[in-house]
Amino acid sequence: MKAADIQIRDPCVYAHQQEKIYYMFGTTDHNCWRGPGQGFDCYYSKDLREWEGPIPAFKPSGHFWGKENFWAPEAHKFNDRFYMFASFKAEKRYRATQILTAQDVVGPYLPLVDESVTPPDWQCLDGTLHVDEAGNPWMVFCHEWVQIHNGAICAMQLTSDLKEAVGRPLFLFNASEARWVQESDWPEKDAKYRFPTYVTDGPFLPRLSDGTLLMLWSSLGAKGYAMGVSRSENGQISGPWHHDPDPIWAEDGRHGMIFKTFAGQLMLTFHSPNQSPNERAVFVEIEEKDGGIQLKM
Repeated sequence: MKAADIQIRDPCVYAHQQEKIYYMFGTTDHNCWRGPGQGFDCYYSKDLREWEGPIPAFKPSGHFWGKENFWAPEAHKFNDRFYMFASFKAEKRYRATQILTAQDVVGPYLPLVDESVTPPDWQCLDGTLHVDEAGNPWMVFCHEWVQIHNGAICAMQLTSDLKEAVGRPLFLFNASEARWVQESDWPEKDAKYRFPTYVTDGPFLPRLSDGTLLMLWSSLGAKGYAMGVSRSENGQISGPWHHDPDPIWAEDGRHGMIFKTFAGQLMLTFHSPNQSPNERAVFVEIEEKDGGIQLKM
């Protein structure tokens, strides 16, 4: 298969250095918006051109709390185990990020604990793992616009076993702080009053070779869904965070992440277009420049 043959949203690539194989995870339910969630599949490749799969990486048991909107799985290796951060929802429960775990990168993944890690009374999604320079694990996630109107990016330190939060979430920034972000015209359901709404989506935190801590995240731009880059002014998760004035990808590209190929090339992947069932994984070469990243010319 080619990437063009695989319907996938929110692609995340784990480059397995020992095996020299790229494992791609993502939102793989044919209809991820409605109906029971089926799980997450994994595809693998040696060259990012020819792909094999799918391998069922996670299939929910009947006791799993999440029932729908199985979104944006990310596979990370931490303390010699693999962990999957993914978003789920259920009737009468807010959307939340759950951590799953497995011994092998392709799974099968099982819930690390019975409950999600994000605050139970917050509407959250797109949790990602960040490990600070002291080795402490954090979850960086979105507090959704559907609850707070001006979507936010927050961070929450986790225990060393990733089973629970350490203290309260730390607010990092709101979507509207970035100059490139546009107000959404999506309607709010059952709202008595109408407020301007701004979206946050898909944070991912790479650290550059010079130590600069960046965040890639998505929102609505002038030409539809776009991805912007922010940088921590002190190199730490707490920030403050400075936002590039223009998005790195300005039109119909969403929920990206960055990995390095086995040849040492920095690669940005995301899904485009944003309309189901046409979404596909896109791979674009990028490079570091002046404490930031840019598309490779």
